[in-house]
Amino acid sequence: MSTARVSIVIPVYNEGDAVAAVLQRIRESVTLPFEVLVVHDTPEDTTVPIVNGFSAHDPRIRAVLNTFGRGPANAIRFGMHAATAPVVVVTMADGCDDTTQIDDLTRLVERGVVVACASRYARGGQQVGGPFLKGFISRTAGLTLHVFARVGTRDATNSFKAYSRRFLEDVGVESNQGFEIGIELVAKARRRRLAVAEIPTIWLDRTFGVSNFKLLAWLPRYMKWYVHAFGRSSKPFGRNDKRGV
Repeated sequence: MSTARVSIVIPVYNEGDAVAAVLQRIRESVTLPFEVLVVHDTPEDTTVPIVNGFSAHDPRIRAVLNTFGRGPANAIRFGMHAATAPVVVVTMADGCDDTTQIDDLTRLVERGVVVACASRYARGGQQVGGPFLKGFISRTAGLTLHVFARVGTRDATNSFKAYSRRFLEDVGVESNQGFEIGIELVAKARRRRLAVAEIPTIWLDRTFGVSNFKLLAWLPRYMKWYVHAFGRSSKPFGRNDKRGV
């Protein structure tokens, strides 16, 4: 039986040596018992040998092959499915997220929220770098959802979040393309009147590699969940309503 309190899911696509810095930061900064699932789409992914090198010395870290279909959403969904801890944190391999906050996000979920968000747009948060248009759309969506839909966070689109695994099993994940899982699960929590909380974070644009974010291709999927958040509230699912991730 797993003793991990948090499963850390990292979707990757040919990150190569660059993933080593993120894995080392997690080992240095996360004090709670954890496991790291580095989810890749193909056995040939250049990230795998680096992760296996870490695994040889630290069995808490392992590469797992995504069998749900290619792309970041399916990789994240597979990682959630494979997670063994009661809390699941999603973070990226590009070094943009502050891994020192994983403990705090985990403890928020342990206290009772179903989604704990690292928010760039909360007071004390900041986004450093990144494309202007992407940031403008993200900030606008986050603030309007916070003010008008009362979703519990100013940064619904950020992928860096912690989730209750029970919540994931109850509501399921429908996203299968981009990184819209974050806004999907915030919207579902709001519709079910479940608690969402946030802490401020400082997001730093990646200093290596090229982003795989496809704004124009994925924008309609974000809009779907943006609209969903404004729908009529419903009661939370019960134990017999599980859908799975």
